[in-house]
Amino acid sequence: MKALFTLGLLLCFDQANALPDDRPVPGGIAVVEIPLNSTAQFEGDPVLTTSANGRQLAIVGISLKAIPGAATLTTSTGPVQFNIVSKNYLTESLTIPDQDKVTPPARDYPRIQRERSEMNSVFTSFSRTNVNMDFALPVMGRTSSSFGKRRILNGLAKNPHSGMDIAAPQGTPVSAPTSGRVAATGNYFFNGNTVLLDHGQGLITLYCHLSQIGVKAGDLVNKGDILGAVGQTGRVTGPHLHWSVSLNNNRVDPALLLMPNQE
Repeated sequence: MKALFTLGLLLCFDQANALPDDRPVPGGIAVVEIPLNSTAQFEGDPVLTTSANGRQLAIVGISLKAIPGAATLTTSTGPVQFNIVSKNYLTESLTIPDQDKVTPPARDYPRIQRERSEMNSVFTSFSRTNVNMDFALPVMGRTSSSFGKRRILNGLAKNPHSGMDIAAPQGTPVSAPTSGRVAATGNYFFNGNTVLLDHGQGLITLYCHLSQIGVKAGDLVNKGDILGAVGQTGRVTGPHLHWSVSLNNNRVDPALLLMPNQE
């Protein structure tokens, strides 16, 4: 599979591409104007930048753990301030049939740590490539669980939901929402069959619980290319796609990358 995924030294989008919604909340995205021809970092991680209408913009992913208030973006020409505003997320309780997926036995710890390290190496990667932000839903279906929900699994408090769950029948094709490179695939303890795509400049997407994987590490994909199929592998209550978006190593709400009629 070939893709328009061209290496470039200039950190910019095609100006025809859409920008994400500017929602500077925990788990959101801040679109911050910075000096022309500058690069940016946030909390030590490099940040995706673009030029649009004669302005230079930083597209900043904000952690769900971020404390509302003043925040500082470090640029190559000096600090730039922006403000993080508060947001409340709902809580949901789920029952997982396999208790080992909620409180894993000690024998599974090495596997879990190895898989976490593999995924983190993708989330922290940063390549100076052109980025296509024209995103589409990876699968058509019902949003069964939204991003950011505080989760209670089998009565135990767990980390907030780091993605969007889309319920669809087993075997429904899952496609790339925009062009990118397959950074990793695997059958992970919690996530089941998983694909990670690198779209450039620290923008990474994750696809979990697949029934099958149709790509391999290193493949280049175009928007609409098939990555695999909806399944119920890993920690699940039924067939669905868990879709995560990471910006500068912070998981953010995937809905912010979609046009309103796609959510």
